[in-house]
This record gives sequence, structure tokens and C-alpha cells, in this order.
Amino acid sequence: MPNHLRNIAENYYQQKCSDVEKIPQSGSARAYHRFYFDGKPSLIGVINADIKENEAFFSFTDTFLKQGIHVPEILWIDPSRKYYLLQDLGNETLFSLMNQNRKGSSVGEKTLNYYKNVLQELPLIQIAGQKGIDFSVCYPRDAFDQQSMLWDLNYFKYYFLKLAHIPFDEQLLENDFQSFIHYLSQADSHYFMFRDFQSRNIMIYDEKPYFIDYQGGRKGALQYDLASLLYDGKANLPQEVRDQLYEYYLDQMGERIDLDREQFAQYYQGFVLIRIMQAMGAYGYRGYYEKKTLFLQSIPYAVKNIAQILQNLKLPIEIPTLLAVLERITQTDFEISSPFPDDQLTISIRSFSYKKGIPEDPSENGGGFVFDCRALPNPGRFAEYKSLTGRDLEVQSYLEQYEEVDQFKQHIFQIIQLSIDNYLERKFNHLMVNFGCTGGQHRSIYFADSLAKKIKERYPQINIIVKHTQFPEL
Repeated sequence: MPNHLRNIAENYYQQKCSDVEKIPQSGSARAYHRFYFDGKPSLIGVINADIKENEAFFSFTDTFLKQGIHVPEILWIDPSRKYYLLQDLGNETLFSLMNQNRKGSSVGEKTLNYYKNVLQELPLIQIAGQKGIDFSVCYPRDAFDQQSMLWDLNYFKYYFLKLAHIPFDEQLLENDFQSFIHYLSQADSHYFMFRDFQSRNIMIYDEKPYFIDYQGGRKGALQYDLASLLYDGKANLPQEVRDQLYEYYLDQMGERIDLDREQFAQYYQGFVLIRIMQAMGAYGYRGYYEKKTLFLQSIPYAVKNIAQILQNLKLPIEIPTLLAVLERITQTDFEISSPFPDDQLTISIRSFSYKKGIPEDPSENGGGFVFDCRALPNPGRFAEYKSLTGRDLEVQSYLEQYEEVDQFKQHIFQIIQLSIDNYLERKFNHLMVNFGCTGGQHRSIYFADSLAKKIKERYPQINIIVKHTQFPEL
């Protein structure tokens, strides 16, 4: 984390921060940090070198706040426009709340009510496009027009179809893309389109929905954002809930504008399809190309959504090749099983070298504990231990002669035990713990193995996976 961002945060409150937490990144290059201050609210510091994207976020936020729409307040903007501070909205999202309250195939009454609250706000956001949004700052494009649609469809073609080895006739598919785009571009598109209106971008703060990650917004059709929310992949909403929320949205929007429900429905299915294809392009890029298996786990949900749409699809255009490709996708097995059982808590313990970086979390939780062992005595400084690891008795004996090593070990287990007890009670299925040292050879391996042994003794029902990233053969 650049010291400049920390200095900005400390200057804002005129005191030293007591702790800093790096927030896991998802699909963007923006870096987020949470700063804690004694006696003051925590705040979020953001680093983003893309100034045009930042300017769009600043402008949209200002307009939304003036119109009473729930978005984070911008506390400070650095003169460089690359760093800024935001109000901290916490960690609970609509997606995490839904997972906590889901009962079988039911989303639960609490979650359903939050979705309805969101759909009361969505029309206000969309109509803001006609009440002060400066579309000249939109980035990378000011409208979800034919060019934008073509970008999304090519994203789907090159990063999903090709990387997933789905066969297709490129020219015939391109012809259908053009027909599909021409059709969708006839929908009324004079509203603000959030662009990524999905459950992970809706925070639950002070028992109200707040909205984030709208810097990619632009002028567009009403149907797109509704499709994004209701066909949000891993949210996996039951179709009857989608149908109920669809009607609820139309009622809300109908109170604000003269809405032609039949015309809205005519274009809605098309926007559902293009949104799903855009998402699948992202899953393919992050999963197949960047090798982030977490994104591959979203593909089966998108495939399920495509299958449901195709069952009742009615479009007034002929796109046979595109529909055949989509049908072929639904007949392909994309099931990527979770690496962890749902009915058992798994603890992943890693040793690593700080020179190589902190290991990536194989679950969707964004990471866990990271303990820095570099302040402890280092056997790697002595020639007799150079070829040994933390699994060798000589290294263990060296470390265990120091009182601070034992204290470190005890404190860590006490901290981890709090999370284990809580995770077992809440029926979570994964916790990650990392131990790092200079070379990932001695101290980190010793503590990883020690913790695994201690947990196994105290919690025999827990599944433990230990990996030493610098020494995978151990």
C-alpha cells in the first residue's frame, strides 16, 4: 500500500490510524484499503490510476447524493485524482445476506424484502439519467449503444466460446450479432444504466441498501439493470421469485413514468441474454485466461439461466446461429465442484514466502488470516539449517528454544479458535490461514504444521488442508 494513501487517511482525521486492512480485489484494478482510527469511524481508501474512470465515479456520486440516492459519501479526493477516501459501508452485501438467510430453494422473507427495497430505489437511479447525470464523463463510452453491445458480444465470443471450445461458424454468428444489436438498440435508452447492478454491488448498511461500483454507468435501457439483478449468476434466484420481483419493479417504475409493460417485456428477454453473455465473457476471461477457478464456478449458474430463458424465448428477429450456440452451451457440462464440502468446515493452511506474495484464496471468501513470522528468530541465517525446512527436527528444536516462538504460537491459536467456533456455529465451510516468512522454508512451515496439529487435536471433525507453497512436495 503506498504511503501516500495512508497519509491522506491520517491527515483526514488528524491522527495516526490504528490498523489497515486490505480489501480483496475482484475483477477490477482498483485497490481498496480500510483504515481504522481509535474513536473515529473507519474509512475506505481507494487507489485507481484510471483518472477518467474516477471522474465518472465522482460525478455520478455527487448527482446521486443530491437526489437522496444511497451511495457512499466521498470524503476526500487527492489533487492527483488517483486517490480518494470513501465512507465505510461495512462488509455485508445483498449477496452475503441472502446466503445467510437462504432456506433450501427459498431466499427467505428478509432477503425478499431487501430485494423489494432495492427495486424501489432502482427507478430513482435510472431516472437520475434525465435529472442531472453528466453523461459526458461516462467511461469508456457514454451510452450502451451498438458499439458497446458489439464489445460485449465479442467479449463473450473470444473469452468464453473460444476458450471453452464451443464450436460455431464465425461469420454466421457475426451476422446474428448484428441483427441482435440492431434489435436491442431500438429500445428506449434515455435512462441511467448502472451497468453492473448485481447483489455483490449492493451493500446493506444501517438496514438500508446502498449502491457501489457504478463508475461504468452510461445511458441505456431500463431492462438491462433489472436483468443484471434478477439473473445475477450465483445469487441463483428461483424463477418464481424473479417473476414476482419483475412485476414489483414494473409497479414501482409505473408510478414514476408512463411505462408500456408490453413493450418493456418485448425487449426484456433480449437484454437478459446480452447481460448473461457479457457475464460469461468475464467468467471466461478471469477463469480460463487468468486461471482464477473461482470465476469458473459461476459458469454453471449462467448456463442454468440461459436454459431457462431459451424455454420461453420469443424475439421478433431471426438469430438461428446464436440460439444454436446458446443451446450447445446448455448441453455442455461446466460443473466445477467446490474444493470444499458444504457440510464440513475446511481450514486451508498455507506457508509462503513474502518474496513470492500471499497465496490466493481458493474459495470465494476473499482471503483469511495472514501471520508474519519474520520478526521471529530465523534459522535460515545459519549454514547448518540452509538445506532443511520447518519439518526437520533440527529446525524445530532451534525455534522452540525461544520463548517468543511459543508465545506467538499460543496467541495465534487463541485467535484462530475464536473464528473456528464462530464458523462452526454459523455452518461456514472454509477458513484460510497463511504463515509467511522471508523464504517460506523454515518459520512459516513450522507454524503452519504446528497450527494444523493443534486444530486437529482440538477439532477432530474439521477438514484440514496444509500446503507449503515453496515446497509443494512436503
